[in-house]
Amino acid sequence: MMITERSEETEPLDDMEEAPGVADEDRPRRTEASGVERGGDDRRRRFGRRRRVCIMCADKIKVVDYKNVSFLRRYVSDRGRIETRRKTNACAKHQRALARAIKRARHLALIPYTAEHIRSAGAGHR
Repeated sequence: MMITERSEETEPLDDMEEAPGVADEDRPRRTEASGVERGGDDRRRRFGRRRRVCIMCADKIKVVDYKNVSFLRRYVSDRGRIETRRKTNACAKHQRALARAIKRARHLALIPYTAEHIRSAGAGHR
């Protein structure tokens, strides 16, 4: 085995020195939330927009009341269908409570099962 002396060219870089040819802006930075990020504002997201918060969680509504018809009508489509979670932006817990309250209100005839224009047209009978 041959032992060679170290020359000045092979010395390791100090902490303060930069690697040749690599600027600080070009290096990917590590952030805790997003992993590797390449420049830009840390607060801005690359894909999609920020997920909306459940309205009922934000207002701290514990019980969805089936007698509050004006509130329930916001979650029923113009055709009389219960809107999906994607459209209502409700969490799973409150979406289930909404569906239960809408079904109870329908059963007590507070909310119609179908829209007026569908009932008057007599859809479904041929």
